[in-house]
Formats: sequence, C-alpha cells, structure tokens
Amino acid sequence: MNFSKRIEKMQESPIRKLVPIAEETKGKGKKVYHLNIGQPDIKTPVEFFNAVKDFDKEVLAYAPSQGTPELISAIKKYYAKYNINFEDDEILVTNGGSEALIFSLLATCDHGDEVLVPEPFYTNYNGFGDMTGVNVVPITTKAENGFHLPEKSEIEKLISQKTKAILFSNPGNPTGTIYTKEEIYMLRDISKKHNIFLIADEVYREFVYDGLEYMSFAHLNDIEDRIILTDSVSKRFSACGARIGCIASKNKDLMKQILKLCQGRLCVATIEQIGAANFINVPDKYIEETKEEYRKRRDVVYNALKEMDGVICEKPHGAFYNIAKLPVKNAEKFVIWLLKEFDINNETVMLAPAEGFYATEGLGKDEVRISYCLNVEDLKKAMKILSEALKVYPDKK
Repeated sequence: MNFSKRIEKMQESPIRKLVPIAEETKGKGKKVYHLNIGQPDIKTPVEFFNAVKDFDKEVLAYAPSQGTPELISAIKKYYAKYNINFEDDEILVTNGGSEALIFSLLATCDHGDEVLVPEPFYTNYNGFGDMTGVNVVPITTKAENGFHLPEKSEIEKLISQKTKAILFSNPGNPTGTIYTKEEIYMLRDISKKHNIFLIADEVYREFVYDGLEYMSFAHLNDIEDRIILTDSVSKRFSACGARIGCIASKNKDLMKQILKLCQGRLCVATIEQIGAANFINVPDKYIEETKEEYRKRRDVVYNALKEMDGVICEKPHGAFYNIAKLPVKNAEKFVIWLLKEFDINNETVMLAPAEGFYATEGLGKDEVRISYCLNVEDLKKAMKILSEALKVYPDKK
C-alpha cells in the first residue's frame, strides 16, 4: 500500500521522536531530566478544576463550534486587560494553539502557497506546513544578534507571488526573543506593502523578562484586517492537557471562513472549555509569580551554559527556552548518547536537537533547544550532567 506524499514528507517531531529511547532508559531505572519539551511543572490553577467539579449536567452535549459563550466572554475579558478589544464573532475557540495555526494556514493559503517564518522556529510549523500543503520559507536569524529579524530589504527578497503570510512566535519559541517595536512596525509595513497576513503566535505573552516592553501585534490598528492572533492556555496557566486555544482577528470575513473549519470538526471538548472559562478568575499574582519563577530558572540554565567550554548561546528574554550551540558534530547523536550511555548517579538529561527547528538544510545540526520548565534544583542537576557529559563526549568538533 502507498501512503500520501504529504505524510511521507512530514518530519517526525524532534521534540518527541526520541521519547522511546528516553522511555527505554527510564525502564532501566535511570532518572531522565526532560529539558526537551515545554511541559511546565507549575501547578495548574485550582479554578480550572473547581469549574469542572461543579459541572452538573445529565448530558454531556456538543459545545457550539465557535466555542462556548462563557469561554469566549472570558477570552474577551482577558484580552481587554492588555487593551485589546475583540467582539464575540472575532474569536474562535480551538483545540489548542496547534489547531489555531493549522486553521489559519488553511484559511489563508492554497496548496503550494508560501509563508515566511523566522528560523529557528517552533518545529511543528514545518509539520503544519506539510499538513496544509503550504511551503515554509525561512527568514534566517542568528544567535549573534539575539535572533532578531534581518533588515526589511532582506525579508522582502523572500517574498514572491505565492507569499500569503508571515508566521512567527512572539515571544519566540525556541529562541526566547522579544521583537522590538521597530521590528513590529517593519513587519506591519511589509504586510501593507505586499498585502499579506501576519499570523502572530503569542502563547508566551506573559513571559517577558529583564524589564523589556512587550507589544502585541493586535495593537496594530491600521492593519487589523491582516492580523491573525493565535493563542493558548497551555503555557500561561500550565494547562497543556486541556487543549484550549483560540484564533482572534478583527477580520470578520476571515473569521466566517475559519468558522467553516470549526464546524467541520464539530467542537472543542465541552468540559475543558468549562474549566478554561474559569481561568479569568485566577488572581493576577499567579502569572506574576510564575513569570518570576521562570526568570530564576532561565538564569540557572543560561549561567550554567556560559560556563561550559565551547558552548555558545545568547540570553533569552522571553518564553522558557534557550537555543545553545554545542561543541559536538551532531546534536541528535549527542542526545541519544546522553540517554543510552551517560549518567551521573544513575541520572541523565534529555534535550531537543535543534535541526528540526530550521527549514534551511544544514542549520542547527550542532544546536539543541533547552526548555527550562523544571524546578531550579532539578535544572541545576541537569546542567551539571550536561557539563560533565560534554567533557567526555567522544564525537566533538
């Protein structure tokens, strides 16, 4: 039997494809510190669970395709805190941020069209492109300048008649980069000039450190018809398993089109929407304390990496990831070696090889993405293991 070219082209997730090796390692009694995945260990707010416990219906019915009125109302109130104002028909609830991104691509691009994406990028952007038949065209950024965007002229060179959008995360995954106002205005100008959409993945909105000022692309009122905001509660409220996200846009005609996709998959799970709607009642101090905790974790990881011989990295200012260039020939082989052959006191560490976070062939082979979602003490142990492993790894540059 033959499979579709679409599925054969699609890459395995570099974040998850080595999980079977990690499970085999844990099966042998070793402890694995998972720095390969953005799974927070911070407690999910009790407001979510309380709302679910209070659910008292005899029938668990379909929810509306666009999302429950209660959750849409809560999302509107959330955005209003940031001086972003949406109407009911400008928000669609999705199965996580992933579905929001897939639906955005399906609604704006035909098969063979292109979207520009600053690389390194969230690796599933590649997968979403393969699913939808959209070609990901990379805008290469470099660690030397904090993974900030190149000059406007360099980006415009990549635009063709098939370009329909620029897709990006801000704050950045996996770089932790926060776009400056100048970069945001530059993308606005490119969007206006070339009549293309800006798909802004802003799931890490709250996690901005070092006193930097954050600006949402939803604040660009002069191109509000071209801004597509994708969002999720997964990271903000440590609720990855709830799979609640949304698309928000002032372009009502576009939202009517995306609603067709929402209707096609019927609805997002009713119970999860009930729980997520109650996140609006979570005290602001939850986010403030979470942000401070991630800053501490960031400092542990970054300071440790800077002390390791041959490791190159820049200080991330947002999200909870760091890209590091290692003194190894092949980062994936190094990660496998860590899991299979190296440990300290029967403990080892798992990282995400970064090659899959690039679209340009050859880039990222000696890089890893490190997620600092674990507690400070575990991160200190994990960084010690990584440091000692690099000293004895046989396949160095």
